[in-house]
Amino acid sequence: MSVSLVNALTDGARRGKPYSAPRDGDLAGAVASALPAGGVGADEVEPTQAAHLSRTAQRMREVFEAVDEERVDDAADLVNALLSAGGARPQLDRVPGEPWQVHFHGTDDSLAVGWSAGCATALALAIGSDLAGRLGVCRAPRCDRVYVDGSRNAVRQFCSTACQSRVKAAAFRARKVEG
Repeated sequence: MSVSLVNALTDGARRGKPYSAPRDGDLAGAVASALPAGGVGADEVEPTQAAHLSRTAQRMREVFEAVDEERVDDAADLVNALLSAGGARPQLDRVPGEPWQVHFHGTDDSLAVGWSAGCATALALAIGSDLAGRLGVCRAPRCDRVYVDGSRNAVRQFCSTACQSRVKAAAFRARKVEG
């Protein structure tokens, strides 16, 4: 979820092109699209909540960048600030037909605070374990989208197969020119 929010709601570059995050009237729809399918519709995301999640996404981007640059202490400080701001607290919740699950809620159960607290907690769990190295920023030229490496060998370097293919194709073309 952190990846989805950061990639949808922060400016930068994406797949070789500049990326401008949605703003103002488009922000609620972008938030709704970034949340899990079947979650909330754009008409259910209030502008203040969308703005809150946009600010949270920017701070989470800083966490990914700090980890990617091997500044784990800075990443931990950033996550601690996110946890404090959201007042993350654990709670057992049950979805009909599912077993009990631990979810993290914020100081209130609003959409923005709840997702911010949950994402901050997930980042804290990663950084506070041997999973910190699984957070990354795409290595492709002109792309700064983030990812969580779920590969078995922890070798992921790209946000998507599209970026991986772009890099491989460019390397192939460079070899052809040299050869």
